[in-house]
Amino acid sequence: MTQVMKGVRVLEVAQFTYVPAAGAILADWGADVIKIEHPVRGDTQRGFLNMGGVTLDPLRHTLFEHPNRGKRSVGIDLSTPEGQEVLYELAKTADVFLTNYLPQVRQKNRFDVEHIRAVNPDIIYARGSALGDKGPERLVGGFDGTCFWSRSGVAYAMTPEALPGPLMQGIPAFGDSIGGMFIAGGISGALLHRERTGEATEVDVSLLSAAWWASGALISQVMETDIQTRNPMPTSGGSLRNPFMGNFRTSDGGTINLCMVSPTGLIRDTFEHVGVPEAADDPRFKDVLSLIENAGAASDILVKAFAQKPFAYWRAHLKTMKGQWAPVQSFSDLLTDEQALANDMIIEVEGGDGSGKPLRLVRGPVQFDGKPLETTRAPQASEHTETVLMEMGIEWDKIEQWKASGAIA
Repeated sequence: MTQVMKGVRVLEVAQFTYVPAAGAILADWGADVIKIEHPVRGDTQRGFLNMGGVTLDPLRHTLFEHPNRGKRSVGIDLSTPEGQEVLYELAKTADVFLTNYLPQVRQKNRFDVEHIRAVNPDIIYARGSALGDKGPERLVGGFDGTCFWSRSGVAYAMTPEALPGPLMQGIPAFGDSIGGMFIAGGISGALLHRERTGEATEVDVSLLSAAWWASGALISQVMETDIQTRNPMPTSGGSLRNPFMGNFRTSDGGTINLCMVSPTGLIRDTFEHVGVPEAADDPRFKDVLSLIENAGAASDILVKAFAQKPFAYWRAHLKTMKGQWAPVQSFSDLLTDEQALANDMIIEVEGGDGSGKPLRLVRGPVQFDGKPLETTRAPQASEHTETVLMEMGIEWDKIEQWKASGAIA
């Protein structure tokens, strides 16, 4: 993969997934990402060995690998003056400082923007937060389950009104991964701005703002019309206004999604593909306006047609249909999706257990020059402390002194 960030050094003082995911994307793009971890505990997420009832292997820790592949780990105790001294030496060499620690922690341990800019005024300072770096709750932390999913309105909109309560977030680090990409994009813009103007900026992205943007089309509708729509309960059939928009169950319980936003020029082809060519000659469906007026009748025809054949049949048969459609797949199905695989969506890294069996991860959504991504596993805690410091020209005696004081590991 073309390393568009080669030569950029990122100093990451962050935990969990949200902001580290931004570091992972930048590392994918070629940046040298130095992850600062506590010399004893490491990133707290290393200790998450059960997620949603699934036991995670600490040496093949998928939840940790996803946002930390391609980085180097340096162990520093930032609560000590010596540890802060080491951090400042690293900051002098960095282009970007990336953090998700709360303001009070940044101040207590002296790595807020004024402390880092004091040693490197040209550094881009990027913050990822729960609720934003301004306002009465800037000191409050949170996770994607609280800020991206629950507080933002996403859970409410995704839950059918008929259910007694909101759906829980079913995908670990869902908002974290989306928000991390936004931070990486913001940092990219800040680097370009600095190159053109010489001005170093501060970058802020919150989980709440990430959810607002992801939901922006609906939120704008609510602001304009005061009408909020929510997910309906699952059914087999088209929408009330467009029968070519909806989910249709197959004979074996699978689902095919039709998504023909505009049926113009698609009526005959669609009916022929689902095995009811006579419907195309029905005057009720002679044109788009007629189809819309008789949407219920057209939907009933499609429901009966799809129910005649199994999922695999429709998945193969509809490949020549002109209109937009998709098989409703699970993540397990996605692992064998030939189109996803052809576009290099899976990457492999060495497992930390030394077994030789590769660990499969998901590449970021951006690809440069059509080339597959090559990267390394996530580092072990403090794995690269000595290497990185020696690269900076720090004398071994000084490194030993810092180690003896517990400032580094």
